[in-house]
Amino acid sequence: MMEIEKFLLSERSKTEMYLKKPLWSETGKRDGSAKIGDDGAVSEVGKSLQQQRVYREVTLALRTGLRDARAEFSFLRVRALRSILKFLRSVAEAESTVDLFNQTQSIPQLQVVPVLFQHSLKESGEDYNESKVGDLSHIFGVEPMKVTSPSTDAEVALALRVLEGCCLLHPESTTLAHQNNAIQVLMNILSTRGVLEQGACLDALISLMVDSSSNQMDFEKCNGIMEVADLLRDKQVDENLRLKCGEFLLLLIGHVNGRDSPPLATIHEDTRRLLGEKSASLIWAASQFGSTLDPEQRLTALQIQARRVLESLDLY
Repeated sequence: MMEIEKFLLSERSKTEMYLKKPLWSETGKRDGSAKIGDDGAVSEVGKSLQQQRVYREVTLALRTGLRDARAEFSFLRVRALRSILKFLRSVAEAESTVDLFNQTQSIPQLQVVPVLFQHSLKESGEDYNESKVGDLSHIFGVEPMKVTSPSTDAEVALALRVLEGCCLLHPESTTLAHQNNAIQVLMNILSTRGVLEQGACLDALISLMVDSSSNQMDFEKCNGIMEVADLLRDKQVDENLRLKCGEFLLLLIGHVNGRDSPPLATIHEDTRRLLGEKSASLIWAASQFGSTLDPEQRLTALQIQARRVLESLDLY
Protein backbone atom coordinates (compact mmCIF):
# COMPACT_ATOMS: atom_id res chain seq x y z
CA MET A 1 0.00 0.00 0.00
CA MET A 2 1.37 3.39 -1.01
CA GLU A 3 0.75 5.09 2.34
CA ILE A 4 2.45 2.33 4.36
CA GLU A 5 5.44 2.45 2.06
CA LYS A 6 5.70 6.22 2.57
CA PHE A 7 5.53 5.70 6.34
CA LEU A 8 8.29 3.08 6.29
CA LEU A 9 10.53 5.16 4.03
CA SER A 10 10.18 8.27 6.19
CA GLU A 11 13.38 8.88 8.17
CA ARG A 12 14.26 5.17 8.16
CA SER A 13 17.94 6.07 8.31
CA LYS A 14 17.34 7.78 11.67
CA THR A 15 15.46 4.87 13.16
CA GLU A 16 16.98 2.44 15.65
CA MET A 17 15.34 -0.77 16.79
CA TYR A 18 13.80 -0.58 20.25
CA LEU A 19 13.73 -4.30 20.76
CA LYS A 20 17.02 -5.80 21.84
CA LYS A 21 18.20 -9.25 20.87
CA PRO A 22 17.43 -11.86 23.53
CA LEU A 23 20.31 -13.33 25.48
CA TRP A 24 19.52 -16.83 24.37
CA SER A 25 20.06 -15.83 20.71
CA GLU A 26 23.74 -15.08 21.36
CA THR A 27 25.63 -18.26 20.48
CA GLY A 28 29.07 -16.90 19.63
CA LYS A 29 30.66 -17.13 23.10
CA ARG A 30 29.47 -20.40 24.61
CA ASP A 31 31.49 -23.22 26.07
CA GLY A 32 31.82 -26.15 23.70
CA SER A 33 30.38 -28.62 26.21
CA ALA A 34 27.25 -26.47 26.67
CA LYS A 35 26.28 -26.13 23.02
CA ILE A 36 22.67 -26.89 22.17
CA GLY A 37 21.96 -29.01 19.13
CA ASP A 38 19.40 -28.35 16.48
CA ASP A 39 16.69 -30.14 18.40
CA GLY A 40 13.18 -29.19 17.25
CA ALA A 41 11.71 -28.99 20.77
CA VAL A 42 14.48 -26.71 22.01
CA SER A 43 14.01 -24.50 18.96
CA GLU A 44 10.29 -24.18 19.66
CA VAL A 45 10.97 -23.26 23.29
CA GLY A 46 13.41 -20.60 22.12
CA LYS A 47 10.87 -19.12 19.72
CA SER A 48 8.20 -19.09 22.41
CA LEU A 49 10.51 -17.36 24.88
CA GLN A 50 11.48 -14.79 22.28
CA GLN A 51 7.86 -14.04 21.41
CA GLN A 52 7.02 -13.57 25.09
CA ARG A 53 10.00 -11.27 25.53
CA VAL A 54 9.04 -9.16 22.51
CA TYR A 55 5.44 -8.91 23.74
CA ARG A 56 6.68 -7.68 27.12
CA GLU A 57 8.90 -5.12 25.37
CA VAL A 58 6.00 -3.92 23.23
CA THR A 59 3.60 -3.55 26.17
CA LEU A 60 6.26 -1.87 28.32
CA ALA A 61 7.09 0.63 25.57
CA LEU A 62 3.39 1.45 25.15
CA ARG A 63 2.68 1.77 28.88
CA THR A 64 5.66 4.07 29.37
CA GLY A 65 4.89 6.20 26.34
CA LEU A 66 1.17 6.52 27.06
CA ARG A 67 1.81 7.45 30.70
CA ASP A 68 3.80 10.52 29.65
CA ALA A 69 1.47 11.22 26.71
CA ARG A 70 -1.20 11.96 29.37
CA ALA A 71 1.07 14.38 31.25
CA GLU A 72 -0.02 17.90 32.15
CA PHE A 73 3.06 19.52 30.63
CA SER A 74 3.57 19.76 26.88
CA PHE A 75 7.30 19.01 26.96
CA LEU A 76 6.59 15.65 28.62
CA ARG A 77 3.94 14.84 26.05
CA VAL A 78 6.30 15.77 23.22
CA ARG A 79 8.97 13.45 24.62
CA ALA A 80 6.42 10.65 24.90
CA LEU A 81 5.15 11.16 21.34
CA ARG A 82 8.69 11.02 19.95
CA SER A 83 9.24 7.79 21.83
CA ILE A 84 5.98 6.26 20.55
CA LEU A 85 6.72 7.33 16.98
CA LYS A 86 10.17 5.75 17.12
CA PHE A 87 8.58 2.64 18.60
CA LEU A 88 6.02 2.44 15.77
CA ARG A 89 8.75 2.67 13.15
CA SER A 90 10.64 -0.18 14.76
CA VAL A 91 7.45 -2.25 15.00
CA ALA A 92 6.76 -1.71 11.29
CA GLU A 93 9.96 -3.48 10.28
CA ALA A 94 8.62 -7.00 10.99
CA GLU A 95 5.23 -8.63 10.49
CA SER A 96 5.55 -10.44 13.83
CA THR A 97 5.89 -7.21 15.81
CA VAL A 98 3.07 -5.61 13.80
CA ASP A 99 0.84 -8.52 14.85
CA LEU A 100 1.86 -8.07 18.49
CA PHE A 101 1.13 -4.35 18.31
CA ASN A 102 -2.29 -5.08 16.83
CA GLN A 103 -3.01 -7.43 19.73
CA THR A 104 -2.18 -4.72 22.25
CA GLN A 105 -4.61 -2.28 20.62
CA SER A 106 -7.53 -4.49 21.67
CA ILE A 107 -6.64 -3.65 25.30
CA PRO A 108 -8.20 -0.27 26.27
CA GLN A 109 -5.32 0.66 28.59
CA LEU A 110 -2.82 0.30 25.73
CA GLN A 111 -4.79 1.98 22.94
CA VAL A 112 -2.85 4.91 21.51
CA VAL A 113 -5.44 6.77 19.42
CA PRO A 114 -7.87 7.74 22.23
CA VAL A 115 -5.01 9.21 24.27
CA LEU A 116 -3.98 11.41 21.33
CA PHE A 117 -7.44 12.97 21.07
CA GLN A 118 -7.85 13.31 24.83
CA HIS A 119 -4.60 15.23 25.22
CA SER A 120 -2.32 16.37 22.37
CA LEU A 121 -5.12 16.78 19.79
CA LYS A 122 -7.68 18.09 22.24
CA GLU A 123 -9.02 21.37 20.95
CA SER A 124 -8.21 24.38 23.13
CA GLY A 125 -11.87 25.41 23.23
CA GLU A 126 -12.66 22.21 25.09
CA ASP A 127 -10.24 23.14 27.87
CA TYR A 128 -11.93 26.53 28.16
CA ASN A 129 -15.43 25.08 28.22
CA GLU A 130 -14.48 22.55 30.85
CA SER A 131 -12.90 25.15 33.12
CA LYS A 132 -15.35 26.40 35.72
CA VAL A 133 -15.57 30.10 34.94
CA GLY A 134 -16.46 32.01 38.07
CA ASP A 135 -15.78 29.04 40.34
CA LEU A 136 -13.37 30.13 43.07
CA SER A 137 -13.30 26.82 44.91
CA HIS A 138 -9.68 26.25 43.84
CA ILE A 139 -8.75 29.46 45.68
CA PHE A 140 -10.60 28.80 48.91
CA GLY A 141 -10.24 25.04 48.87
CA VAL A 142 -7.30 22.94 50.00
CA GLU A 143 -6.61 21.21 46.71
CA PRO A 144 -4.60 23.05 44.03
CA MET A 145 -6.19 23.71 40.65
CA LYS A 146 -5.04 21.32 37.93
CA VAL A 147 -3.55 23.24 35.01
CA THR A 148 -2.70 21.56 31.70
CA SER A 149 -0.38 23.36 29.31
CA PRO A 150 -1.78 23.76 25.77
CA SER A 151 -0.40 21.71 22.90
CA THR A 152 2.47 23.32 21.01
CA ASP A 153 2.82 23.21 17.23
CA ALA A 154 5.49 20.52 17.50
CA GLU A 155 3.28 18.44 19.79
CA VAL A 156 0.32 18.57 17.41
CA ALA A 157 2.51 17.63 14.44
CA LEU A 158 4.02 14.69 16.33
CA ALA A 159 0.59 13.51 17.48
CA LEU A 160 -0.61 13.53 13.87
CA ARG A 161 2.39 11.43 12.80
CA VAL A 162 1.66 8.94 15.59
CA LEU A 163 -2.00 8.84 14.51
CA GLU A 164 -0.92 8.17 10.93
CA GLY A 165 1.35 5.32 12.01
CA CYS A 166 -1.29 3.71 14.22
CA CYS A 167 -3.91 3.73 11.45
CA LEU A 168 -1.51 2.26 8.88
CA LEU A 169 -0.25 -0.52 11.16
CA HIS A 170 -3.59 -1.23 12.86
CA PRO A 171 -6.58 -0.57 10.55
CA GLU A 172 -9.06 -0.81 13.45
CA SER A 173 -7.50 2.37 14.84
CA THR A 174 -9.48 4.26 12.18
CA THR A 175 -12.63 3.17 14.05
CA LEU A 176 -11.21 4.41 17.35
CA ALA A 177 -10.36 7.70 15.63
CA HIS A 178 -13.90 7.98 14.24
CA GLN A 179 -15.28 7.54 17.76
CA ASN A 180 -13.24 10.61 18.75
CA ASN A 181 -14.51 12.78 15.84
CA ALA A 182 -11.10 12.59 14.19
CA ILE A 183 -12.05 14.08 10.82
CA GLN A 184 -13.67 17.14 12.38
CA VAL A 185 -10.65 17.69 14.64
CA LEU A 186 -8.18 17.32 11.77
CA MET A 187 -10.14 19.58 9.44
CA ASN A 188 -10.04 22.25 12.14
CA ILE A 189 -6.26 21.80 12.38
CA LEU A 190 -5.98 22.07 8.60
CA SER A 191 -7.83 25.38 8.54
CA THR A 192 -6.33 27.05 11.63
CA ARG A 193 -2.82 25.72 12.29
CA GLY A 194 0.57 26.38 10.69
CA VAL A 195 2.36 24.69 7.81
CA LEU A 196 4.07 22.07 10.00
CA GLU A 197 0.79 20.77 11.40
CA GLN A 198 -1.09 21.14 8.10
CA GLY A 199 1.37 18.91 6.25
CA ALA A 200 1.18 16.22 8.93
CA CYS A 201 -2.60 16.62 8.97
CA LEU A 202 -2.91 15.79 5.24
CA ASP A 203 -0.89 12.59 5.68
CA ALA A 204 -2.96 11.59 8.71
CA LEU A 205 -6.22 12.25 6.82
CA ILE A 206 -5.23 9.80 4.09
CA SER A 207 -4.41 7.09 6.62
CA LEU A 208 -7.74 7.70 8.39
CA MET A 209 -9.82 7.35 5.23
CA VAL A 210 -8.20 4.26 3.70
CA ASP A 211 -10.92 1.58 3.75
CA SER A 212 -12.94 3.55 6.33
CA SER A 213 -16.31 4.58 4.90
CA SER A 214 -17.33 6.27 8.18
CA ASN A 215 -14.33 8.59 8.08
CA GLN A 216 -14.85 9.21 4.36
CA MET A 217 -18.43 10.23 5.09
CA ASP A 218 -17.25 12.63 7.81
CA PHE A 219 -14.72 14.09 5.37
CA GLU A 220 -17.49 14.63 2.84
CA LYS A 221 -19.73 16.29 5.44
CA CYS A 222 -16.90 18.66 6.38
CA ASN A 223 -16.46 19.68 2.72
CA GLY A 224 -12.93 18.34 2.93
CA ILE A 225 -12.28 18.41 -0.81
CA MET A 226 -13.14 22.11 -0.92
CA GLU A 227 -10.80 22.86 2.01
CA VAL A 228 -7.90 21.06 0.34
CA ALA A 229 -8.65 22.60 -3.06
CA ASP A 230 -8.69 26.10 -1.53
CA LEU A 231 -5.20 25.55 -0.10
CA LEU A 232 -3.99 24.11 -3.42
CA ARG A 233 -5.25 27.11 -5.41
CA ASP A 234 -3.99 29.79 -3.02
CA LYS A 235 -0.66 31.10 -4.34
CA GLN A 236 0.01 32.79 -0.99
CA VAL A 237 0.19 29.39 0.73
CA ASP A 238 3.60 27.77 1.25
CA GLU A 239 4.59 25.87 -1.91
CA ASN A 240 5.49 22.67 -0.04
CA LEU A 241 2.05 22.63 1.55
CA ARG A 242 0.41 23.14 -1.85
CA LEU A 243 2.43 20.19 -3.20
CA LYS A 244 1.29 18.14 -0.22
CA CYS A 245 -2.32 19.02 -1.11
CA GLY A 246 -1.67 17.81 -4.64
CA GLU A 247 -0.28 14.52 -3.32
CA PHE A 248 -3.31 14.18 -1.07
CA LEU A 249 -5.76 14.53 -3.95
CA LEU A 250 -3.77 12.12 -6.12
CA LEU A 251 -3.78 9.45 -3.41
CA LEU A 252 -7.41 9.96 -2.44
CA ILE A 253 -8.78 9.99 -6.00
CA GLY A 254 -6.63 7.01 -6.92
CA HIS A 255 -8.04 5.11 -3.95
CA VAL A 256 -11.74 5.81 -4.61
CA ASN A 257 -11.51 5.74 -8.43
CA GLY A 258 -14.50 4.08 -10.12
CA ARG A 259 -16.78 4.40 -7.11
CA ASP A 260 -20.39 5.18 -8.04
CA SER A 261 -21.94 5.15 -4.57
CA PRO A 262 -21.39 7.25 -1.43
CA PRO A 263 -19.14 8.24 0.21
CA LEU A 264 -17.00 10.36 -2.15
CA ALA A 265 -18.99 9.22 -5.20
CA THR A 266 -18.91 12.78 -6.61
CA ILE A 267 -15.24 13.44 -5.97
CA HIS A 268 -14.43 13.79 -9.69
CA GLU A 269 -17.22 16.31 -10.23
CA ASP A 270 -16.21 18.22 -7.10
CA THR A 271 -12.57 18.37 -8.22
CA ARG A 272 -13.59 19.55 -11.70
CA ARG A 273 -15.80 22.27 -10.23
CA LEU A 274 -13.17 23.48 -7.76
CA LEU A 275 -10.00 23.21 -9.85
CA GLY A 276 -11.18 23.36 -13.44
CA GLU A 277 -11.43 20.79 -16.20
CA LYS A 278 -7.74 20.69 -17.12
CA SER A 279 -6.36 20.27 -13.60
CA ALA A 280 -9.07 17.78 -12.64
CA SER A 281 -8.34 15.64 -15.72
CA LEU A 282 -4.63 15.76 -14.96
CA ILE A 283 -5.25 14.64 -11.36
CA TRP A 284 -7.48 11.79 -12.50
CA ALA A 285 -4.94 10.57 -15.08
CA ALA A 286 -1.94 11.00 -12.77
CA SER A 287 -3.67 9.18 -9.90
CA GLN A 288 -3.40 5.96 -11.90
CA PHE A 289 0.41 6.03 -11.98
CA GLY A 290 2.79 3.06 -11.71
CA SER A 291 1.54 0.41 -9.32
CA THR A 292 4.41 -1.78 -10.55
CA LEU A 293 7.08 0.66 -9.38
CA ASP A 294 9.03 0.03 -6.21
CA PRO A 295 8.22 2.20 -3.14
CA GLU A 296 10.91 4.84 -3.73
CA GLN A 297 10.01 5.19 -7.40
CA ARG A 298 6.33 5.51 -6.57
CA LEU A 299 7.03 8.19 -4.00
CA THR A 300 9.13 10.09 -6.55
CA ALA A 301 6.40 9.69 -9.19
CA LEU A 302 3.80 11.00 -6.74
CA GLN A 303 5.88 14.11 -6.04
CA ILE A 304 6.44 14.74 -9.76
CA GLN A 305 2.75 14.42 -10.55
CA ALA A 306 1.82 16.73 -7.67
CA ARG A 307 4.15 19.40 -9.06
CA ARG A 308 2.53 19.06 -12.48
CA VAL A 309 -0.86 19.59 -10.94
CA LEU A 310 0.42 22.71 -9.19
CA GLU A 311 1.91 24.05 -12.40
CA SER A 312 -1.34 23.48 -14.27
CA LEU A 313 -3.15 25.63 -11.71
CA ASP A 314 -0.53 28.38 -11.71
CA LEU A 315 -0.86 28.83 -15.47
CA TYR A 316 -4.24 30.44 -14.95
